[in-house]
Amino acid sequence: MNWNEQEWHWTNESRMVILTGAGVSAESGIATFRDSGGLWENHRVQDVATPEGFIQDPNLVIEFYNQRRAELAGVNPNPAHLSLAALQKKLGEERCFLITQNIDDLHQRAGSSQVLAMHGELKKIRCLNNKNHVIDFEGKQTRDTLCPECSSLMRPHIVWFGETPFEMDLIFERLRNCTHFIYIGTSSVVYPAAGFRDIARSSGAKILCINPDGSGVPSSDFLIVEKAGEALPALKLA
Repeated sequence: MNWNEQEWHWTNESRMVILTGAGVSAESGIATFRDSGGLWENHRVQDVATPEGFIQDPNLVIEFYNQRRAELAGVNPNPAHLSLAALQKKLGEERCFLITQNIDDLHQRAGSSQVLAMHGELKKIRCLNNKNHVIDFEGKQTRDTLCPECSSLMRPHIVWFGETPFEMDLIFERLRNCTHFIYIGTSSVVYPAAGFRDIARSSGAKILCINPDGSGVPSSDFLIVEKAGEALPALKLA
């Protein structure tokens, strides 16, 4: 169950899929999504992370994500982000496919050239009437921030509860064709991410979990009970 480089058995034909979760961003000082009381930054999750919450009080939701966006200016990528960026640069995007559950931009700022943000991105907003109208946005959104294509109200480009994560078909395709799957800083018990291990395993992939609380033991070939920022710089994954 512990890390063994020889049993990891990386070759020139190997293909890796990596999933990162809140624990990776937490090492940079970003608060995890919600606490045990169902709150996110002292707000009920239902009020700020559901379509119904946005309909009920769009001003509250817009301001909530304005604050989360502003907080990004005070945090930086940590050694885990930098190590993954270096790994992707070494292997290339086709052989090292990075998926994140996080909505910050720390992977991108660390230098990762390909990041699939399955739950959306804080630094983007999108049109309420056309989900394909997505724009980069780093400022302070208001009700007057309208879609440049059709002048409709914009919403945060975030996957809320009750919505389907982005690019699931592509994620499943990559998982079915990978030889190595790593999940880092996430317990991976909430679907659909909870099913990623089984999809990868069904294709014969080796599974590595890096998590300081030790979750992932029953369904991982390898487990490293350390923070990602401590474990990843020391590992030879490829």
